[in-house]
Amino acid sequence: MLVNQQTIQFQWGDCDPLGIVYFPRYFEYFDDCTNALFQKAGFPKQELLQKFGIAGIPMVETRASFLMASRFGDTVTVETRISEWGRTSFSVHHRLYRGEELAVEGFEKRVWTVRSGSDPHAIKGEPIPQEVKDKLNG
Repeated sequence: MLVNQQTIQFQWGDCDPLGIVYFPRYFEYFDDCTNALFQKAGFPKQELLQKFGIAGIPMVETRASFLMASRFGDTVTVETRISEWGRTSFSVHHRLYRGEELAVEGFEKRVWTVRSGSDPHAIKGEPIPQEVKDKLNG
């Protein structure tokens, strides 16, 4: 299974008035880390959209477990991998470590989507190409 590691140093703008990382920021980082995983597999986002003609890979479910607080100035490492494949969807697992300690676990479910019909805003799930699965499985 392909794993991407990304190092992040939290900035003041990531934090609440007490200097603790504000929880929505983690979901932004998880989205960035998912994109970095696809890039590591050889699919930068722009190429992914063009090559496969998809509308995107939107999240349809997300959650996180916050095990310890992170603060302004902390440096963490996020490990990201695909944890499960469906026909049109996949699950992503993020583990955020502060040093050796697991601080946050994030989970996403995303859908491989294409435009649907004449409505430019309508999308629908489409089967994920085997080529994509193979490269992300490492």
